[in-house]
Amino acid sequence: MEAPTQPWPTGKAEQLEPLVQRVLAPNPSPFTFTGTETYIVGGGDEVAVIDPGPMEPDHVEALVSIIGSRKVTAICCTHTHFDHSPAAAPLKQRTGAAIIGCEPLVLKVEGFRLDAAFDPSYTPDRVLTHGESISGPDWTLTAIATPGHASNHLCYALEETGALFTGDHVMGWSTSVIALPDGDMQDYMDSLQLLYERTDRVYYPAHGAAVDNPQQLVRGMIGHRRQRERQVLKQLEAGPQTILAMVPDMYKGIDPVLFPAAGMSVRAHLVDLEKRGAVRCAGDVWQLAG
Repeated sequence: MEAPTQPWPTGKAEQLEPLVQRVLAPNPSPFTFTGTETYIVGGGDEVAVIDPGPMEPDHVEALVSIIGSRKVTAICCTHTHFDHSPAAAPLKQRTGAAIIGCEPLVLKVEGFRLDAAFDPSYTPDRVLTHGESISGPDWTLTAIATPGHASNHLCYALEETGALFTGDHVMGWSTSVIALPDGDMQDYMDSLQLLYERTDRVYYPAHGAAVDNPQQLVRGMIGHRRQRERQVLKQLEAGPQTILAMVPDMYKGIDPVLFPAAGMSVRAHLVDLEKRGAVRCAGDVWQLAG
């Protein structure tokens, strides 16, 4: 998807519905689209902040200004990649709010990781598990565990309106990168199925536009991943191959700068297929099992 025409409205509050404001952080990139979208939830004097974003002082200042005199009950992160959670600490310092949401997770990851390395500074005051809720006078947020893109990923359901804040699990511009060692393709597919079986009215992702047809989109995402799996197997039917050789043929038409990200998802598919006994690996070369 092409990014909308600049200038992008960073640091400004967009009223999406009576209980939801969106504020765009100034961190656009090929992997974050126009940037990380922070949500302020609540229509009265007490709000929650979802995905405070990267360590960008201008974004923190914008959030503090938009929140104004309102009390921040909770700062909630969907997961702890660097474009989502680092601003939680300075926002807590400025507002006195508790950090409540996903569990901390820091991995020692070698090699290319885009801008999706984990935030080692993230220290929650309370961790939510699947089905647990927090609330304010006119809002209730329920945590929905959605591992796959990250093992600690949570979505948040706004019970009063049927909105679901989907972080990076379902985005409004692209499918998620599933990157080992923390990403897991089977977990991701199971989480998509969980969302497909829900009846949420709208998705508010951390990147891209709101999703007004959630079930239709998720059904398409599940089909897309199954198609990618079939592509992987078809590639290997021609003989053993490296991921580096497979990606350009599988992802024709995309910017080559995204090939490393695509390779991560191909690897996640291959590891999932290996667990199921369909493929095997020798060094960097993958082939069909049997």
